[in-house]
Amino acid sequence: MRKNFSLSRCAALILGAAILAFGLFNVHARCRITEGGVLGMTLLIHHWTGLSPAVSEVVLDAACYLMGLRFLGRAFLPRALAATLSYALFYALFERAGYVLPDLSGMPLLAAAAGGVFVGVGVGLVVRAGGAAGGDDALALVVSKLTGWKIARAYLLTDVTVLLLSLTYIPLPNIACSLFTVTLSSFIIGRIQGSGRRGRRSRPVRESNQRKPA
Repeated sequence: MRKNFSLSRCAALILGAAILAFGLFNVHARCRITEGGVLGMTLLIHHWTGLSPAVSEVVLDAACYLMGLRFLGRAFLPRALAATLSYALFYALFERAGYVLPDLSGMPLLAAAAGGVFVGVGVGLVVRAGGAAGGDDALALVVSKLTGWKIARAYLLTDVTVLLLSLTYIPLPNIACSLFTVTLSSFIIGRIQGSGRRGRRSRPVRESNQRKPA
């Protein structure tokens, strides 16, 4: 267990959260390219209410973690919360600093590729460190337990639901580009994990399923 809280893993978790926040602010939020799950929902909330993702991410993640705590186990919670709070802090800092990347709104496919790289690398580092970059794990587990579906199908449901809701403010061509973003980020996350497992943010979920009660 000590290895999970080593300095190198903490540094990777914080760096991943920073990269993720940088991409979501400079690419996704600016270019109307979205993600699935909690990340996409924060962008949706931001568009319709003006509430910063730095705030909505913490609220949504906390709600998901509370719902899925019995399935994830308490050992997972500190690292998950550390990633959530790190992301919120960095997003707030980037909001204050303003945009630093060129505006790619007129090139949605390029924006989707850039966004996918930022999310893939950011989430990949966080997951490799043993955390999670959102409450998607907990939410997927709850859906899986309630419906009897496999985890991959539960993830798909949450992602598709958010993408469909995002049609209320994102043009259909940009939603198609967002699907490319989700696919690219999933591939990069899997490569960074280096475990041969498929699917986004699958490591914490699989580990929690293997944990036996004391």
